[in-house]
Amino acid sequence: MVFSLLLYMLQKTVGIVLRCIKYNDSMNIVDVYTKLSGRASFLVRISRSRKSNVKSVLFQPLSFIEFEADFRAKSSIYPIRNAKVWIPFQSIPYDPYKSTMALFLSEFLYRALKEEEGNEALFAYLENSILWLDTCKSNFSNFHLVFLMRLSRFLGLYPNLSQYREGAYFDMLNAQFSSSLPAHSAYLNVEESARVPLLMRINYKTMHLVRMNRSQRDRCLFLINDYYRLHLPDFPVLKSLDVLKAIFE
Repeated sequence: MVFSLLLYMLQKTVGIVLRCIKYNDSMNIVDVYTKLSGRASFLVRISRSRKSNVKSVLFQPLSFIEFEADFRAKSSIYPIRNAKVWIPFQSIPYDPYKSTMALFLSEFLYRALKEEEGNEALFAYLENSILWLDTCKSNFSNFHLVFLMRLSRFLGLYPNLSQYREGAYFDMLNAQFSSSLPAHSAYLNVEESARVPLLMRINYKTMHLVRMNRSQRDRCLFLINDYYRLHLPDFPVLKSLDVLKAIFE
């Protein structure tokens, strides 16, 4: 009976690291988006021993890990027993542009993803997108913009593009186009609204065809961030946003 209960508590899964913070002198708290159970928090013992089953270096932004954790029914933070690299990165940790993107996107996902249950489609999207960035050799300056715009579909926030007509305004609060000025201030002007359908339809392979200078890219990122803040409760101003802007100057 005791042995079967232990097997039930200890579960193996894979996940994507969203955040790692110090809890005390001997423990870190790691937030992971797991394939098994969605967003979850884990306790990781800090150890510098080469023989340790869990090494702190594993928990970098957006890293893929495979691990075994003690999923207790009455706990919200689960101790990790064993962990290792699931899919090794080729370039993200070593490229300053990609690593800064990873830092920003991990903070964004930490704030945006709240589901505590598995979502295979969302997990596959995150996995495939991160792997695309890791293996891409050039033309990835717009990656974070496309990533966030397409993420909106998985969170139920994808805007209604069917109503777009020339001269329409994009109502960010109601996620749709309007032929007249909305009664609130959360809308885009006609010129910026006209770019929304194009930007929402591009993907990683075609995004290099959309030419944007630094100020246009910054403006697009600001508006995407504002859009999410309108629709997600308690979504803050992200600390890594300024770091991301600076790296592309």
